Amino acid sequence: MNAPGVTAVFFDVDFTLIYPGPTFQGEGYARFCQQYGISVDTSRFDRAVRAASSLLDEAQEHVYDADIFVRYTGRIIEEMGGTGPRVSDCAREIYQEWAECQYFFLYDDVAPVLRALASRGLKIGLISNSHRCLSSFQQHFELEGLITAAVSSSEHGYMKPHPSIFTAALTLAGVEANESVMVGDSLTHDIEGAQRVGMRGVLVHRSDDPAPQTDVPVIRAMAELPGLL
Repeated sequence: MNAPGVTAVFFDVDFTLIYPGPTFQGEGYARFCQQYGISVDTSRFDRAVRAASSLLDEAQEHVYDADIFVRYTGRIIEEMGGTGPRVSDCAREIYQEWAECQYFFLYDDVAPVLRALASRGLKIGLISNSHRCLSSFQQHFELEGLITAAVSSSEHGYMKPHPSIFTAALTLAGVEANESVMVGDSLTHDIEGAQRVGMRGVLVHRSDDPAPQTDVPVIRAMAELPGLL
C-alpha cells in the first residue's frame, strides 16, 4: 500500500489485537452451560460460531444493544445443542464475562508493532465493537502511553461499520480521515466502514484459509504492517 501522509493508525481490538483463551472456546462454553443445567456438544463450537455470526450484521442501524450480543451468544449455545429456558441467562453471563481482559491474550506480534509505530510518531487509536473498558484493556496489556484515542461502541452508542464511530475516533485523535488507516479482521465492519468515511484500510487475516476478495492490503501477521506504512 502506498500510504503517503499517514499520521494515524486505528485498530480493531478483538481478533485483531487480542484473542480469547479457553474460557471462550468450546470447553469454556460447556462449563458456563453446565452451571445452568444445559448440555452442549463442544465439537460443534466452531460451526456454531459461524452459524451465529449473521446476527451481528442485523443490528438495527448499527445501534449498540447488549441484547444483540446476548442473542448471538445464545444462538451459539443452541447451535451446540443447548436447549431450555435458561439459555438466555447463560448467554448473558458469557456476554458479561467477555469484557474481562484476563480471559484474553495479546497476539505476540502486537506490542512490538504498536511500539514501532509510536516510535515513528504515528498516533495509534482503538475502535472496538465490544463493551470492554478500553482503559482497562490498555492497562492489563501494558500498552499505556501508546494509545492516543480509544472508542468503544458501548460507550459511543453505534457499532462499526456506522460512520459516526469512526468519525468520533478521528476527532478524538485530532486527525483527518485521509491521513488515517484502519486495521481490523472484519472486511465489513472494520475495512468497508472505515472506507466510507475516507480512511484507508488493512485487513488482518491470520487464518490459513483464503482471504476474502478486497481492494485493500491483506496481512497474515501484524509484523507485516509497518512495511506497508
